[in-house]
Amino acid sequence: MRLGEQIVGGEAPCVIVAEAGINHNGDLDLALRLIRAAQQAGADLIKWQKRTPEVCVPDAQKTALKDTPQWGRISYLDYKRNMEFGKKEYDAIDAECRRLGIPWFASAWDLPSLEFLLAYDPPCLKVASACLTDLELLTAYRQTGRPVVLSTGMSTEAQVMWAAAILGPDRLVVLHCVSTYPCPTHELNLSGIGWLRARFPVVGYSSHHPGIWDGLCGAVLGAAMVEKHFTLDRTLWGTDHAASLEPAGLAKMVRYIRNWEQARGDGRKRVWDSERPVMARLRRVP
Repeated sequence: MRLGEQIVGGEAPCVIVAEAGINHNGDLDLALRLIRAAQQAGADLIKWQKRTPEVCVPDAQKTALKDTPQWGRISYLDYKRNMEFGKKEYDAIDAECRRLGIPWFASAWDLPSLEFLLAYDPPCLKVASACLTDLELLTAYRQTGRPVVLSTGMSTEAQVMWAAAILGPDRLVVLHCVSTYPCPTHELNLSGIGWLRARFPVVGYSSHHPGIWDGLCGAVLGAAMVEKHFTLDRTLWGTDHAASLEPAGLAKMVRYIRNWEQARGDGRKRVWDSERPVMARLRRVP
């Protein structure tokens, strides 16, 4: 299937997504630096998260207090407001991504956010794991007619199949995911990629593990898309930085996956021309 100019699935190379998410910490300059770093690391796409705080924050959490190094002690609702970008910031993000040739998309956590994102004509849309059970939102996603990437963290097999049926099998990429930040190795359950491959045409892997190797393993196990959380500095404040790769780590994961694609071959046994001189020296019986 096609995500804008990008082909995902089939014989196409693995699509690598740098999940910037909310690792911009509400700072546009940091967001623009993330775009440049993702492009330099070799990512195919960069992804963000878009919310309407008044809709997404549960009522019981809106007045809860949160300590932040950037804005001091504020309500959780105000914290979420400060973390959100509006049209001015997304116009700048869109312009920078177009300048560098790295497409962007985002997960919309509510209907107003979905409408907001559609104005930018993204190559696809993302359903966050937290939204997998939201019938109204999933229905709105399907009605856009656009390719959808579905993350499946904190979901049962039955819930995954239900959400995929709502979204429709066409133009759907289903990602294996575990929604723990960061995800410990023993909970990765990478064999879940195989479970998805047996049921959906195009599948992938969304990682919250702080390592590099699991992204490579995802590609080896058949993920047509690998999404990794990405930050400039894992020690920055915020919920997702500790579960993210820094630029050097992302570049290394990209290189490992591209090397695997070269090494994979077609599975047919043959004698390479480079082997023939060795065969002439070492094999006594032809």
